[in-house]
Amino acid sequence: MKAVKIITVFLASIFIVIALTNNSSQHGDNPAVNTVTADSLPHVVSESALSVVERVEPAEPPVATFSIVAFDPNTEELGIAVQSKVVSVGSVVSWAKAGIGAIATQSYANTAYGPDGLELLEKGLDPNEVIKKLTQADKDAKLRQIGIVDANGKVANFTGSGCNGWAGDRMGKYYTVQGNILTSKEVIEEMAKAFEAAGGELGARLIAALKAGQAAGGDKRGRQSAALLVVREGWGYGGYNDRYRDIRVDDHNEPIKELARIYEIHKQVFPQPRLTNEKK
Repeated sequence: MKAVKIITVFLASIFIVIALTNNSSQHGDNPAVNTVTADSLPHVVSESALSVVERVEPAEPPVATFSIVAFDPNTEELGIAVQSKVVSVGSVVSWAKAGIGAIATQSYANTAYGPDGLELLEKGLDPNEVIKKLTQADKDAKLRQIGIVDANGKVANFTGSGCNGWAGDRMGKYYTVQGNILTSKEVIEEMAKAFEAAGGELGARLIAALKAGQAAGGDKRGRQSAALLVVREGWGYGGYNDRYRDIRVDDHNEPIKELARIYEIHKQVFPQPRLTNEKK
């Protein structure tokens, strides 16, 4: 693709030189007369080559959001809940593998943090070591934000100095909350309180945290999408995979409310499997 663009621009340059030469021969050496516009060039140049030179591709939007990553020691579930003023946030932020860990990567998200981080966890590194390795290898680490919990309940998080404010994080027992472009620090504080106070399944507690974060102000730009991902070995559809709850609201005026509504339906259709080796 780059080679095609270079050739196209080169051809455009040739056409420009020809146009200048023609103008010069017709009008003399007066620089005020020797102007070249898109209209004076061949049609293929004005429509193709000039567009290559002038068009600026839009930068990818920052995945400015608030999220919570958590582990339930009783059921061994690992989960992530997230909300953002960007379309389809769940396709970017949420990464998890049963028996290994869960990761939220956001704020100009480096999506490689997801699979790479899970691989490092699987190799035996703890969440702090994983974050250190991921950020050391990333020249734009200051723009990133990440939260990790492993299958032992260990947690770690990171908020780069270049994240848009308000940005920050907080850790608690078996969970971490993080956010950027928030209305205030109160967003993550209320998320933490709500998660710790909530009962029921891990999914319900994660959604409770999102609701509290939104009630405290949420993303200062507004709201658009939300997602919930919960994994547990053998708890996916038919027992064939580990994706127990995988619900996304990709574009909605009230994404958290819609996420909660779909979650209740999902629970009725796919109730929690019976625990055979529940940890106390």
